[in-house]
Amino acid sequence: MTSSDQPSAPPLARTTLDRAAHHRKDEDWLAAAWVRGRVLLVDLAKGGRARTADCPDGGTALVLVPSSEAPDGERWFLGVDPEGTPFWAVDAPLDGGLALREIGHLLDARDTGVLTTAVALGNWHRSHRFSPRTGKPTVPVEAGWARVDEDGAMMWPRTDPAMIILVHDGVSGPAGRCLLGHNAAWPATPGGNRRFSCLAGFVEAGESAEAAVAREVHEEVGVDLAEIRYEGSQSWPYPGSLMLGFFGIADPEQPLVLEPEEIDEAHWFSRETIAKMISGEDPRTLPMGSSIASYLIQRWLHEDPESFSG
Repeated sequence: MTSSDQPSAPPLARTTLDRAAHHRKDEDWLAAAWVRGRVLLVDLAKGGRARTADCPDGGTALVLVPSSEAPDGERWFLGVDPEGTPFWAVDAPLDGGLALREIGHLLDARDTGVLTTAVALGNWHRSHRFSPRTGKPTVPVEAGWARVDEDGAMMWPRTDPAMIILVHDGVSGPAGRCLLGHNAAWPATPGGNRRFSCLAGFVEAGESAEAAVAREVHEEVGVDLAEIRYEGSQSWPYPGSLMLGFFGIADPEQPLVLEPEEIDEAHWFSRETIAKMISGEDPRTLPMGSSIASYLIQRWLHEDPESFSG
């Protein structure tokens, strides 16, 4: 385990996209940008699926089409890349394709930013066809970054903050342990090999992210934290969350008291066991690679113990 193995950022936080918000009300610029732009077709009815292609270097890339080949529908301006190419998204049914949660960690930074933004923005549009204040139909404006009803009432995309934490014991080396749980709502997996992940929950009204961390950990597993440290964030547009990632230190001698409607199994796992789960030597599984939970676990597994525990 070396520090060189550490992931440098949460997988869906990577992007080279400039959102170019100053162009969203410039209809002439947008019209020209549509003509010369590249369009991502995303199937939001199937969890935000998009077509991909294998790259010569072994990587994965999004399949983008010229605007002349895009189907009719709402157009959402995503931004421009470092070369100035405009990127757009259109919701369209697709045969095949892969969802963001399946491929987000396999794409390069540009494509990660394109697909994450498209899915987040598209999911918001799908759930706001009518105004929550007036009940009247809405239409997109500002290049897809707002909607308005017939009375002129505007609304803009909103994100729900959620916290996620990897609780660990602060011990370096293979014997160091982290606390992971199995969510009671997760469906059974083939062979009965359960998936374990970090503890998580939504930030409640009037609550700080740090207070939510302490509350959720105590509510779900009955553990009190001695230390909380913010690590990073990423979008998780299922349907519209911003995941705020933390590390926390706790005494593993504290008894686990599970909230059965949330967590039906939890354990302290050593670094050695986590490494075996990743390699497949241990049949239990860990979160998907595009999740911030996977990032937190990998950071803990490979982190420099001196900087990590303090």
